[in-house]
Amino acid sequence: MGIEKIVAEALLAARLSGTPAEAEALPPVDYEQALGIQRIVQDRLGPVGGFKVARRPEGKPVIAPIPADAIQSGDPQRPVAVPVRDRLGIELEIGFEVVAPPGADPMSEPARVFRPCIALELVASRLRARQEDALLKLADMQMNHGLVRGAMLEGWDGRDFGTVEATLTCGGRMCLSGRATVPGGSALRNLGLLCAHLGDHCGGLQPGQIVITGSISGLAYFPAGTDVTAEIAGLGRVGCKLV
Repeated sequence: MGIEKIVAEALLAARLSGTPAEAEALPPVDYEQALGIQRIVQDRLGPVGGFKVARRPEGKPVIAPIPADAIQSGDPQRPVAVPVRDRLGIELEIGFEVVAPPGADPMSEPARVFRPCIALELVASRLRARQEDALLKLADMQMNHGLVRGAMLEGWDGRDFGTVEATLTCGGRMCLSGRATVPGGSALRNLGLLCAHLGDHCGGLQPGQIVITGSISGLAYFPAGTDVTAEIAGLGRVGCKLV
């Protein structure tokens, strides 16, 4: 059994059982192997509903698929229920829904291809490690556990999002209130990074999918029973309840 298959089977078993795989027991992987592992896992999980993207200190970016059945819609008035086994990580992000066929150069006409939306990324690892291995983390879909999408901005003119006014409340904790900056300072630049590197990975970018561009709130973990509400000024609101 090859390295990609060994790691993929361990990650799939962890998803099924809820017990993380021991990272130290797995073979090391390189960047291309990590993407190959993603493809094996995602093929078993089903259709792709979106992607996440982030810059790496060197080389090609972080890209990871988000399973379609892990994406839900919710707002503070109708918060969607999100099951939690122990604790779940929450990040507030700016997303872009693909609303038209992307074509060869989707960033040449972003207002035609995309619509911005507010989103909560749900974060959980299928790995247990004493020291984080960045490429095994990439193989594990960069710890993505799902996505709650909120309002979509209609009539968007293609303007970028850099620093925004935002709030994120999780239970009684105010995780964010005030100005927050997209990683790297530009949501569109991060979106363009994904478009430039994704190719046909996990089927490529398709209409109906959502791309998230990096946390503006940092990452914090919460147990079942936590109500989560967030708002980005000029973009909208989103909400969920951990159960």
